[in-house]
Amino acid sequence: MIRDITLGQYYPANSVLHRLDPRVKLVGTLIFLITLFLGNNIIMYAIATLFLAIVIKISKVPFKFMVKGLKAIVLLLMISVVFNLFLTPGDILVKIGILKITKQGLKIAIFMAVRLAYLIVGSSIMTLTTTPNDLTDGMEKGLSPLKYIKVPVHEISMMMSIALRFIPILIEETDKIMKAQIARGADFETGGMVKKIKAMVPLLVPLFISAFRRANDLAMAMEARCYTGGEGRTKMKPLKYEKRDHIAYLILLLYTGTMIGLKIVL
Repeated sequence: MIRDITLGQYYPANSVLHRLDPRVKLVGTLIFLITLFLGNNIIMYAIATLFLAIVIKISKVPFKFMVKGLKAIVLLLMISVVFNLFLTPGDILVKIGILKITKQGLKIAIFMAVRLAYLIVGSSIMTLTTTPNDLTDGMEKGLSPLKYIKVPVHEISMMMSIALRFIPILIEETDKIMKAQIARGADFETGGMVKKIKAMVPLLVPLFISAFRRANDLAMAMEARCYTGGEGRTKMKPLKYEKRDHIAYLILLLYTGTMIGLKIVL
């Protein structure tokens, strides 16, 4: 389960999506997530599905590798579906005692499940096809106008980049600690909810200690290199838009216009 988390990991491949400017991918991801929450009918979700399928295809990231990230949110999906299915008022389809499934509840439950799944996959595509350094540069460049109102753009981008870098590191660390505790006789699977929570203590304590140690080492390394923030710093590889980036923006504009038009019409 721990290794099934794909968010924050980078998958090296030679694809058009990998070569796109990180600003394009950040804007594209944001637009895709917004249109998911705009969608309220089958046609809009069908277009979103087609768009996502095309992006996955051109990314050259294995579909199985991308979908396995959904295993980490199965419980969240189930809770969301059950709550919407049984607690939404409307036209009753099935009634089992005090529980009832309504037409509106079924529709909302399906859309919510699809929305959450696409949200995870769509976000994973961005991190799988963009290195943490490029992601930091893209965020800093994209948010650069906020510098005029004294927003610490570089520091915010750096913090988010470090957080993304720590995700795969902590996943690997959790896996190692879990295997070590299982070898010592720890049981994380059997028993009730209270027992499972208590069993997590020998896992969480060393994980937090390791995370704080890594954070302290990183802070000392940055101080040793005289890091003082983004003021006056230059880039080793300055971001520059290419022809493919402009084409990608046009495709995003077409996709956004189509989804907004369908929202208004339908």
